[in-house]
Amino acid sequence: MNRYPVWKYAILVVALVVGVLYTLPNFFGEAPAVQVSSSKSVVKIDDTTRVKVEQALAAAGVQPEAVSLEAGSVKVRLDSTDSQLKAKDAIQKALAPDPNDTAYVVALNLLSSSPKWLTALRAAPMYLGLDLRGGVHFMLQVDMPAALTKRAESLAGDLRSQMREAGVRHGGIQRNGQAIEIRARDSQTVAAARRVLQDQFADLQATDAPDGTEYRITATLRPEAARRVQEQALKQNMVTLHNRINELGVAEPVIQQQGLDRIVVQLPGVQDTAKAKDILGRTATLEMRLVDESSEARAAEVGAGPVPFGSERYLERNGRAVIVKKQVILTGDSLTDAQPGFDQQNQQPKVDLTVDAKGGRIMRDVSRENLKKRMAILLFEKGKGEALTAPVIQGELGNRFQISGSMSVTEANDLALLLRAGSLAAPMEIIEELTIGPTLGAENIAKGFHSVAWGFAAIVAFMAVYYMLFGLFSGLALGVNLLLLVAVLSMLQATLTLPGMAAMALALGMAIDSNVLINERVREELRNGAAPQAAIHAGYDRAWATILDSNVTTLIAGVALLAFGSGPVRGFAVVHCIGILTSMFSAVFFSRGLVNLWYGRQKKLKTVSIGTVWRPAADSAITKAE
Repeated sequence: MNRYPVWKYAILVVALVVGVLYTLPNFFGEAPAVQVSSSKSVVKIDDTTRVKVEQALAAAGVQPEAVSLEAGSVKVRLDSTDSQLKAKDAIQKALAPDPNDTAYVVALNLLSSSPKWLTALRAAPMYLGLDLRGGVHFMLQVDMPAALTKRAESLAGDLRSQMREAGVRHGGIQRNGQAIEIRARDSQTVAAARRVLQDQFADLQATDAPDGTEYRITATLRPEAARRVQEQALKQNMVTLHNRINELGVAEPVIQQQGLDRIVVQLPGVQDTAKAKDILGRTATLEMRLVDESSEARAAEVGAGPVPFGSERYLERNGRAVIVKKQVILTGDSLTDAQPGFDQQNQQPKVDLTVDAKGGRIMRDVSRENLKKRMAILLFEKGKGEALTAPVIQGELGNRFQISGSMSVTEANDLALLLRAGSLAAPMEIIEELTIGPTLGAENIAKGFHSVAWGFAAIVAFMAVYYMLFGLFSGLALGVNLLLLVAVLSMLQATLTLPGMAAMALALGMAIDSNVLINERVREELRNGAAPQAAIHAGYDRAWATILDSNVTTLIAGVALLAFGSGPVRGFAVVHCIGILTSMFSAVFFSRGLVNLWYGRQKKLKTVSIGTVWRPAADSAITKAE
């Protein structure tokens, strides 16, 4: 009756082993490290960079514990803070000798001290949030009206171009705020203009009205199109912020949307608020220029002569020099979209670019006059320019054209992202700023750990006193619940915050409810005269429905917090929801496994250790005696 088959015990053993393996990294702490990342969007960190770092450390006499290339940065693990500072200085001298013009950021960091065999199993500790590790917190407000105005300006230019191509003789097109106004002399022109709007501009809705002797058509963005523009602006700003924050060398920055027009940025481990502000406010500018094809320019490319007058020298992504003319053909302000793809002719990776109407006219004229010549795309950051690519113009270009060449799929995706996110889609303003010191973070960790530990000890002690051996089983199940909760959070690489630790403490209190229901149900069956084995079986079976109902309703509340909350609320909700799921497994499945293992093999079981059981018969006998 109360025996588990072997496969159920196998599941319990596997769950315990996995829980222990993925919880262990959280007990090894962190080791001092140096992280080398790119300070410019077009500079890639690869094995060549790792070799340079190793050579710099060897020259300085620093023996690192490990040097690895992870997630686009080189990480050097060291044994002490003294070695950390010495390594940082050595790497800084080797890779970034000039602090005013450097392609790399060398930053102090902390890495997990987990042994290699755990790392080989991809077992890593949870990340610590801002309130536990210290750092800076910003909330930025995105200027959505500016994004809509910018979109309206772009559509106004496109509309002028389409009206001209369609032969519609209007009296002028101008932008008025977020609306586009078209003047027409007669009703036939109004009808022709509306046809162009209907056929070519599905995002616009138009109304017309008499204006003196003329007519005026007012076109505005449809609500769904305006919402799409706002969402795109928010996403592009978040991607841009990701690119900029890479310069700080932050291991796990938090950049997330809050509401419809706000972005929360949290940088754990960063204490320099001024530096963080400088990075967030950084601008990137895109320019397109023709490559100088003269013999003097070709000689200058290989360093055999000076740069010709009226040209400038920049480096491509592969380190090769390219000489471009100073005259700017097009800037990133005209770029409306950039998407990666594949060339249908040769199936090579490419990037499709889309520019506005004004940019399209310029590209048509320039490309028609410069066929088979090269055009360079330059990205300027902090006043320093670099050539993203310099392809050959193969045909007449327009509003849409492509960049192709010797690019991999990853490089095409990166290039499209850089072109889209070279600058902010809409201005942003910092409306909230908060700095948390590492000392306060350490205190938060200690207080959170103590609250969980003391709460766990108090619950186990109470259960052992009140429910005897069944209480000890419940305490073991509660420990397994905590073990699995930490393991799942570590496997998901979740960021643990102070509200998350509060959710852990709450999860312990809520998890024991299931065992209380089971134990009381077993007691009730014993009071009713059931045999111990039957009481155990009925107690677990009949308590399951109540446990499931109560946990599902609590889980619904947790999912609602996860879906509609943000920031600390989401951190609480994640731990809360996972804690509910692990508690259902440990309180029912694991605790019953312990009970079955202890009592299930006893065929003639007469008593169970579950505390005092008051029988109704005894109560009635006492009543009669009185």
